[in-house]
Amino acid sequence: MLTTWLNIFKQNRQLHTIFFLFSHSYVKELTMNRKASKFVLFLSMVFVLYACNQESIYDEQIKIDHSSWYKDEVARFDVIISDTLQPYDFYLNIRNSTDYRYSNLYVFLITKFPNNNLTKDTIECILADREGRWLGKGWGAVKENTILLSERMRFPLKGKYEFMIQHAMRVDTLKGIRDVGIRIVKSE
Repeated sequence: MLTTWLNIFKQNRQLHTIFFLFSHSYVKELTMNRKASKFVLFLSMVFVLYACNQESIYDEQIKIDHSSWYKDEVARFDVIISDTLQPYDFYLNIRNSTDYRYSNLYVFLITKFPNNNLTKDTIECILADREGRWLGKGWGAVKENTILLSERMRFPLKGKYEFMIQHAMRVDTLKGIRDVGIRIVKSE
């Protein structure tokens, strides 16, 4: 029976051509899938190596309950610094929902140094462009913004720093802010 099918296959040139085209496209698709898989693997390795190069000494987020940030609610972060010669990059992380009513966010950043001195800075975080398009990363209703506050900064003292973040908007309750955090990485 098999020889009968093989004879039919050999005699029918059209069937032979269809089979050849199908098998050729299948092999080509397999080759392309392998190339795509290798490319994805390569990109993943590059990403992992890049992420390893930016050594984070501190990365913490505080969830804002019910996405309602009250004016008197302070996000506190304690960071131990042991190297005053190493330059660091200092980031503020904001996660907001797309129902946040404003295009920006003002925050107070209060820094308590190991010697108990205090500084207070006002920072504006731009969360949307002039046309109202949200900035930052993320799909759907949540956007993540990473704002560089200071590049290649050096901490003047060893010890515990306390960073306090409080919203500085004109409303008492700020709706739509989900998380606030800081990230400190060794500069390259």
